[in-house]
Amino acid sequence: MNVTINGVARELPSGATVAEAVKTLTETRNGVAVAVNGEVVSRGAWDSTALADSDAVEVLTAVQGG
Repeated sequence: MNVTINGVARELPSGATVAEAVKTLTETRNGVAVAVNGEVVSRGAWDSTALADSDAVEVLTAVQGG
């Protein structure tokens, strides 16, 4: 299945979850927020939220700075 993650087209296996999409970018879940098609997905739902073909996933990581 084709999804877009942070503006880049990626191929994921059919039935892939938000957690699997996040794992393509980072191994950590700390300081990470995810939206699918503009809707925020709570961290507790990442493992159970399946992605569909053509979904747009945005993965944001908090960065310290000043």
